[in-house]
Amino acid sequence: MATILNEEILQAAVIGGSFYGGGGGGSPALGMRLGKMALSMSGSTGSGAEVKGLTLVDLDDLPDDAVLLTVSAVGSPAGKGHHAGPEEYARAVEFFRDQTGRQVAGLITNECGGLATVNGWIQSAGTGLPLVDAPCNGRAHPTGIMGSMGLHLIEGYESVQAVVGGSREAGTYLEVLIHGSLDFADGVVRQAAAHTGGLVAVARNPVTVSYAREHNAIGAITRCIQVGKAMLAAHPGEERISRTAGASRGTVSLRGVVARKTLVSAGGFDTGVLQVESGDESFELTFWNEYITLEKVGLGQPGRLATFPDLIATLDLDSGDPVSSADVKEGQGIAVVVVPASELLLGAGVKDPGLYKAVEETVGKDVIRYVFGNERTGRKAQ
Repeated sequence: MATILNEEILQAAVIGGSFYGGGGGGSPALGMRLGKMALSMSGSTGSGAEVKGLTLVDLDDLPDDAVLLTVSAVGSPAGKGHHAGPEEYARAVEFFRDQTGRQVAGLITNECGGLATVNGWIQSAGTGLPLVDAPCNGRAHPTGIMGSMGLHLIEGYESVQAVVGGSREAGTYLEVLIHGSLDFADGVVRQAAAHTGGLVAVARNPVTVSYAREHNAIGAITRCIQVGKAMLAAHPGEERISRTAGASRGTVSLRGVVARKTLVSAGGFDTGVLQVESGDESFELTFWNEYITLEKVGLGQPGRLATFPDLIATLDLDSGDPVSSADVKEGQGIAVVVVPASELLLGAGVKDPGLYKAVEETVGKDVIRYVFGNERTGRKAQ
């Protein structure tokens, strides 16, 4: 069943997607801008009128052998250089098809986020290809291979990725088609993002509908929209925070003030730590674009409260809106909402323990034993 997209759905997709970004997932402002542009390209008035060809379809609307192409933005949201725009997003799909000759039946996003949830809208408007509600993952994740739908487990699999980004005026524009292992291709894409100054547009890893049915987060875009509608229906502030937690089947773990933030943007990633004070208690959040761990520290009973792929999201206390790890500021009042992994729609890429070694090395925390051992506060990822 196809959902005709309009501006009301766009607003819900962006704010709901921002929440499921868990600190990452790209800029909601850019998501809104690209979404509105896509609606305009497709003939929408933005007032609920039908859109000529910009639709979200269910996976079951396509035959099993139809090919889906993942589209995404990769890089550092806090980067100060050029960020990929509409031309680059559309060009990445065109470049992929031109260079590979593959027939594509639909577009899927790599993850959920303020930008990521609307990945593909511009491409769909420009090509007529439908958007398919089968993202690689139902929440944002730090590494490209986590959005690879388990393809890294196929012996000898070769990733194909079309990368477009940069600025012609600055001499940093590039178009490149990468063939190689997923690890290698992911690293090259990240370096391309770093060298072009911010984000690059990527079209990659074609899979069939039958493969996606077993490995992707089916229905996750609809869930973002549903949670987003609940958020928008609530008054800003405390009501929105509470409504968000309820609609997502999460809990408000704490409300407090950001006392300290460290942030390093390098290699296409934002990495750092937040220290949040809540009354007499102190909490620490680590992030690698997305929040990875939430712990109670200092006096009392220190301990782990949540670990990626649990969704750890920061919401501004005044507005109740999600705020990313790149944008949260010292002195800001925030609420931290946690949705356990068991309540998320997760793709195959975040279910492999081998992919968490890099996460541990980056944030300097034990992760694998909390996710796959017996130390989780919730159930294992399903």
